[in-house]
Amino acid sequence: MTALLEAHDLTLSFGETPALRGAGLAVDAGEVLAIMGPSGSGKSTLLHCAAGILTPDAGEVHFDGRRIDTLGEAERSALRRDRFGFVFQFGQLVPELTAEENVALPLLLSGTRRAAALAQARPWFARLGLDGLEGRRSGELSGGQAQRVALARGLVTRPRVLFADEPTGALDSLTGEQVMELMVDAARGQGTAVVLVTHEARVAAYADREVIVRDGRSTALSTGVAS
Repeated sequence: MTALLEAHDLTLSFGETPALRGAGLAVDAGEVLAIMGPSGSGKSTLLHCAAGILTPDAGEVHFDGRRIDTLGEAERSALRRDRFGFVFQFGQLVPELTAEENVALPLLLSGTRRAAALAQARPWFARLGLDGLEGRRSGELSGGQAQRVALARGLVTRPRVLFADEPTGALDSLTGEQVMELMVDAARGQGTAVVLVTHEARVAAYADREVIVRDGRSTALSTGVAS
């Protein structure tokens, strides 16, 4: 095992319906990997297995030299909280919290004191072009602003791996490109690996490599997509 995160020969069925039929991926620190494929191909299921959200029926997932698919739920939950970051299609901000509280949330859940967590969250607002929006709630943010807040929340703990599932799917083309540029720059700047699910070629163009998923099977493209 040489990559930071590797998944091999994953199979998973939901009832009688197979979702993965021997799929896999590998990504290293500071690398951006795009998982592409049509709707229903199994690409999000592959991401969820690699992130420890779902447990595969067979196959193995290794992170930083440690097998994680056999861990108990408490251990996988701690791994997702402390070592992984997440960005989803619709941001999934907590509406009752301010933007800076949303960014600080992973730190608070890890036991960081409130003042220290907010202090770590605030620099992300200038970094992602969100100055002055710290006190707003999700209903007071545009789609692009909310997704940048979600991105900051995903990166604030300096995760080893950032999992992004269709992070631009709810955004217009220009805003989506801005979010992708910020995501890639921020992740590379702190050595975070990015596993990105998308069905859009323009989004995948930000990745170093692609994994194509069709009918639950994956094909890795070893040539770089973008530098």
